[in-house]
Order: sequence, then structure tokens, then C-alpha cells
Amino acid sequence: MPRPHAAAIIEDAWYRQVAGAMRRRGWGTRVLTYTGYGSAERVRVLGRVLMTRRPYAPAAADARATWLELRTADSERRGWRSFFTTPAVGEPVTVRIGDREYRTRSDRSGLLDLTITDHGLAPGWHDVEIASPRAADTTAAVFVVGPDQTFGIVSDIDDTIITTTMPRPMIAAYNTFFRHEGTRRAVPGMATMYRELLAAHPGAPIVYVSTGAWNAVPSLTRFMRRAGYPLGPLLMTEWGPTNTGWFRSGQDHKRACLHRLAREMPQVRWVLVGDDGQHDPSLYGEFAEQRPDRVRAICIRVLTATEQLLSHFTPIATDDFEQHVGVQLPVVHAADGYTMLEQLRGALAADDVSLSDPAGASSA
Repeated sequence: MPRPHAAAIIEDAWYRQVAGAMRRRGWGTRVLTYTGYGSAERVRVLGRVLMTRRPYAPAAADARATWLELRTADSERRGWRSFFTTPAVGEPVTVRIGDREYRTRSDRSGLLDLTITDHGLAPGWHDVEIASPRAADTTAAVFVVGPDQTFGIVSDIDDTIITTTMPRPMIAAYNTFFRHEGTRRAVPGMATMYRELLAAHPGAPIVYVSTGAWNAVPSLTRFMRRAGYPLGPLLMTEWGPTNTGWFRSGQDHKRACLHRLAREMPQVRWVLVGDDGQHDPSLYGEFAEQRPDRVRAICIRVLTATEQLLSHFTPIATDDFEQHVGVQLPVVHAADGYTMLEQLRGALAADDVSLSDPAGASSA
């Protein structure tokens, strides 16, 4: 293995010192669970082990929790509090599925990312038990996709389902660290679009992929519940130094997530949804060229002139996106989810995809 980058060595040493001091003061750990996913062959269990002064308080972040459970007293707090955490590195973790146990350890960021084969879970939602010696037992939700399911959605988060004016650093930092959760705004119609697409394809997965930090998952989950977004795994990244440099590549993270989903669920053709404020058009186009049989359509939310100026200081033209995609597939541009859904229905009709009628879905 190559020698870790100096920045990673410094960060690891800092966390060891802080965690050691916390343990000497009687602190324990908690396991914060994230929503996982899987197929008939394997499931991916996600979570994070953090230091806490209340080691025996359950810390489940089940995306299926009810609105009353999620809207706790701290649900309106500013986002910066979620980023001041200390990971518990190398903590032993046991995942139980039925009478079988699978053991692993948290990584240098405290992350738990365990892939389990031969799990025996049927398609649908399941809870798996997670235990760690110095933490309260908890459960993690996983969604298993059936082997006959061919439809799925991959969605970006920033400026696709939530208005954050990323990636301009100062405004992004303000939205992430200082604004109350309740002041965040959902992009109109996107939750409706996702619900209706999934209603037309029962058992289909939706996966949210973002360059945001894992620390933001609890607040994002609460926001998505309030806004009516369907439940699904959030695949985030860890900010800060890596073994190869000072910062992680957001593009590489998204690219890796897309290809991993294609490998793990080869029967699924994905509708890829993003925005024109970052690199989604080029990333999705690249993925479609490399794996044309894994993409059903690409949907790009067109930011307003104000959002483009806030993100890039100048408007960015996206009209020629289709000419950069070397395969024939539906490409939809729209400013909101309502228009996008209408255009997507027409685009997918040629592919013999049956979508529910919006009036009928509303009345139901």
C-alpha cells in the first residue's frame, strides 16, 4: 500500500488524541445508522461510529422513521453542529441478520460500510441489527431490490431536490453551517415526480448521490421527510484529507457510485437526475456512453439565471448537452419537477415505459 498523504496522517493523529481524551473523561460511542440497499446477491449496510458523552442513547437515523420521531427538539438547529463530531476509529461493529453475524470495524472516518453476501433477505425494506461494545444497540434500514426490477432513479441532491446554490464556497458554507434546517427550500415538483415514477414501478429503488458530507445525512433526512421525498439511500462522501491528497474529488465519488450501482444491480436501467450547476451533465453523459444499457434517461434541472450567477458568477449554456452524449437516449431539460415529469413521460413512452396518470395518482 502507498504511504498515506501527510494531511491524512495529521488528521488521523488529531482524531486519536481527541478520542483518547474523550475516553479518559468517560465518553463512549454511538452508532449512527444510514439507509442501505442491496440486491438478491448482496446488501450494503451503512453507518458511522462517533464519540459521545451518552454512549447508551440509541442513535438510529432510520429514513423510515415517522415525522414525529424525526422532528425532534434539535431538528431546527443550525447545520454546523452536525459537523463538530469526532469519529471513533477502528471500533468493532457486529451486524446481525437473523441468526447470522457479520463483523467489521469502522474506518479512519468512523464509517461503517459493509457488504454482505448470502443475506437471505427478500425484496423490500428490512431492519438489520447493529451492535458495538461501547454503544447502544441499534438498527439500520436496508432496501433490497428484486431481481426482476428493471427501473431505478439516481438523484443528485444540491440544486436538484434542494436549493443550496452550490458550489460557490461562501454561500454554500452559509447554507450548510448557519441557516436553520427549516429555512431550506425544496425544488418545486421534484418530490411529486419521484413519487409518481416510483408508484408506476413498485419496488423500484431511488438512490441519492451527493458530494456532501456524511455529517449532513440526519438533517437531510429530516428535510426530505418534510418535503415529501421518497425514502432511499443517501450516498455521501467524507470531506477533508484522503490517503492521496488534501481533498476528495466530488466527481470521482459520483462516478464511482454510478458504476458501483451498475455492477450491483445489472438488470436496472437508471433515470439519472441532476442539475446544470455542477458537473452532472458531463458525468451522466460519460456514464451513458460507457454503460448505455444501464441508462434509461437523463434529466437535467435547469437553474435560473440567478442560481447560475450565484453558483458560477456567470450563466452557463447547456443547450448543446445532447451533442456530447454519444448514445441515443432521452434527455430532458426542465426548471422544475412538474415540467420534467411531463417531458419525461413523453420521452419514455417511446421506450414502452408505462407511467401513472398524474390526475389518477393524485386522486388515489
